[in-house]
Amino acid sequence: MLRTQSFRAAVAVIAMSLITSLAGAQSAQAVDEIYINGRFWTGRGDNSYVQAVAVSGERIVAVGTTAEISARRTAKTRVVDLGGQFVTPGLIDTHVHFINGGLALQQVDLRDAATPAEFSRRIVAAARARPGKWITDGNWDHQLWGGKLPSRDWIDRDTPTTPVFVSRLDGHMALVNSVTLKLAGITASTPDPEGGVIVRNADGTPTGILKDGALDLVTKIMPPPSDADMDEALEKATDYALQHGVTQVHDMGIGPGDWRSPQTYSRALAAHRLRLRIYSFSPLVDWERLATLVKKEGRGSDWLRWGGLKGFVDGSLGSGTAWFHDAYSDAPGNTGLTIQDPAVLYGRIEAADRAGLHIAVHAIGDRANDWLLDSYAKIEAAHGARDRRFRIEHAQHLTQAAIQRFKPLGVIASMQPYHAIDDGRWAQKRIGAERLKGTYAFRSLIDAGAHVSFGSDWPVAPIDPLLGIYAAVTRRTIDGANPNGWRPEQKISVARALHAYTTEGAYAGFQEKFVGEIAPGYLADFVVLSRNLLEIEPAAIESVKVLRTVVGGKDAFVLAPTG
Repeated sequence: MLRTQSFRAAVAVIAMSLITSLAGAQSAQAVDEIYINGRFWTGRGDNSYVQAVAVSGERIVAVGTTAEISARRTAKTRVVDLGGQFVTPGLIDTHVHFINGGLALQQVDLRDAATPAEFSRRIVAAARARPGKWITDGNWDHQLWGGKLPSRDWIDRDTPTTPVFVSRLDGHMALVNSVTLKLAGITASTPDPEGGVIVRNADGTPTGILKDGALDLVTKIMPPPSDADMDEALEKATDYALQHGVTQVHDMGIGPGDWRSPQTYSRALAAHRLRLRIYSFSPLVDWERLATLVKKEGRGSDWLRWGGLKGFVDGSLGSGTAWFHDAYSDAPGNTGLTIQDPAVLYGRIEAADRAGLHIAVHAIGDRANDWLLDSYAKIEAAHGARDRRFRIEHAQHLTQAAIQRFKPLGVIASMQPYHAIDDGRWAQKRIGAERLKGTYAFRSLIDAGAHVSFGSDWPVAPIDPLLGIYAAVTRRTIDGANPNGWRPEQKISVARALHAYTTEGAYAGFQEKFVGEIAPGYLADFVVLSRNLLEIEPAAIESVKVLRTVVGGKDAFVLAPTG
């Protein structure tokens, strides 16, 4: 008995010695960078600050006062004095089409073309600058000139040999010219495809406007970008995102069948050229391929992850293809459409959930959202409870009953606040005042306890989290017509908007234990801003500048001094 006690005592002494040694090693851990004299909003509560952080490798190892963190400095430690500037955790955009955005930066920009003449002039100028090359993207908005849809007649004469395929800003409608119609084989006798519309003149000839499923008639014959084009697009998109404080994106891909985006990310990662974090979603239709990849290779790393799927229920409000219970106010008889047979869509969601994959589905109209919530509830009941984090991308128009269903179902509302101040200019004429009570219902969802993450839908809208925060807290429409906010009852606080871009963004990607906060053990992703968002007037937020973007403890962007 005594020998046993002596042995246990000896073991205890050795164990204590090891613990002491480990503690000493941790306290002496090499600190690569320290950032001091800042005002770091930690994301732990609405009003939690520290002055400084210490970084080792890619992670934060300590937070505290400037004096406490400076004491950890060694001869090899890089010191960055932030001069009292405001710092947030890295801003996460939970809904982008990232490679598309990079490709769009190389194409015609129609986003602010305010007249038919300017719209046509820019397309013609682009065609003359790139003779014979496809003219794509554009992101036009016909509401800027009163709502009349463009026609191929506007551009045909000046684009006799150049294929044109320019999208409306929501990506659910495009204008093509006669060259493109001929290449795609679209004539007066071409039937509308499933989930799509070919808009026609009175005599049945196509006007050049294609909606939703009809876009595939053109995209399938377009020459795909080369690997070099994709790599260049990623570089351009990365530079652009980092300049706006984005440290991670959840990429929803280019479109159906897109596996080239994750392949582009993999090339960049292998070449040590991936400079922000990517959660790459695959098309829902390819769930079996993704399930095989996850089983074989896991779900990736802190820099590049996969395992998520993106599907569609309906189209968009601006294109008149969002799926509603009742008809559009300005289009009697039209209740929108479903992109595919709902039974087929349900089967794919059900199978993907059975495979343990993360599911995010686009739903705009109130009927689309109700259908998707019903489907998620049915699948959970059939497959049993687990931490699924089903997502609804956009969750744009909700019934009051639907708003109350998100929390008990554990469904994340992945929303894009800039759309509210954009669509708010004209949404009422589309669906009437009553249905607007559940439109971009940020406040109602948060008050109901739902997880709400924010993103941009870039290139549909600007990839600028500060502009998104501005939109969420002011709801001032971009035409200046609502200085006190459009549907102001849905405004949220700046702190809540910041959470939606940080802690909630991390939660939407299963990363809340090591992303989205400024705390020991978390990845050292943060953004330095020119003003404290929590202390200025909300209207001033759109003028705040990103001074520095840090990813993995390293400067990924630093604003060059002026003057």
